[in-house]
Amino acid sequence: MADALPAVPVTLFRTPKSGHCHRVELMLALLGLPYETVDLDMTQGAHKAPGFLMISPLGQVPAIDDNGTRLSDSNAILVYLAARYGEEPLWTGISPAEKAEVQRWLSIAAGEIAAGPCAARLVTLFGAPLDHEAAKAKAHDLFRVMETHLQGRDWLAADRPTLADIAGYSYIAHAPEGGVSLAPYPTLRAWLARIEALPEFVGMARSPQLA
Repeated sequence: MADALPAVPVTLFRTPKSGHCHRVELMLALLGLPYETVDLDMTQGAHKAPGFLMISPLGQVPAIDDNGTRLSDSNAILVYLAARYGEEPLWTGISPAEKAEVQRWLSIAAGEIAAGPCAARLVTLFGAPLDHEAAKAKAHDLFRVMETHLQGRDWLAADRPTLADIAGYSYIAHAPEGGVSLAPYPTLRAWLARIEALPEFVGMARSPQLA
């Protein structure tokens, strides 16, 4: 059974244009949880301050403080929020096959999405010293697979939105900021639109598109 809404808002430590941070904020919003955001200036080393390292030992965002429960890693936080405040099986999978499929897409979020659309966007927005052309190619490889996967289905892992969709949305929706066009992928764009139509949806801050 899900816990009652927290008496004190969940604190989300973030940077506003991070897709990893946005997926957590999106989950908080969809669950109807009260939360407040603390924006860290990572260019000034705020993520390495001793106080923050007590919350996120690797100095990474996002991190949350939920009334004393402190967690980092976006996918881990999604699992925690679903288990504590949501109808967990609906988010993480009802059957063994659904659970495995959700986990597969969480792995893709940490793998192919991170190496593709996320990495491409890091180059264009933040000047990261990564191979931009390789990242764009990986993004298109993934999007072609997803375009096929989503044929005849509305969601990635089940007949409803799950953590798979929440973890996948942010960097794919913002792929054009990394120079990766979504124009060739109508089915993928329709999936993004379905997520954006969910009650309580919140978007991520946008930057000028480069595609």
